[in-house]
Amino acid sequence: QVQLVESGGGLVQPGGSLRLSCAASGRTFNNYHMAWFRRAPGKDREFVAFISASGGITSYADSVKGRFTISRDNAKNTVALQMNMLKTEDTAVYYCAARTGNNFDYWGQGTQVTVSS
Repeated sequence: QVQLVESGGGLVQPGGSLRLSCAASGRTFNNYHMAWFRRAPGKDREFVAFISASGGITSYADSVKGRFTISRDNAKNTVALQMNMLKTEDTAVYYCAARTGNNFDYWGQGTQVTVSS
């Protein structure tokens, strides 16, 4: 089992950057595939980015490709989401999630990102 805690959210102007971090408990972090999701006001939760357990495979939603970068440090049990060129439509609560099987079974509490001038 793993517990996830996100941090790094806040208010930023359009075109700005933020770096989200997710700290995981447990000694088997490097067994988990990790991802970031987000939920904007009035919308369903959507996938943002994925990174495999080893870090060798990443994937992104089309809406963030080229602007966001997911990374992980298995020695520190952390996964990060670097967000550049932020847009107002990136405003959402961002969640870190972990899985070993087919489903993301473990979720953090979320961190708010607001992009506004």
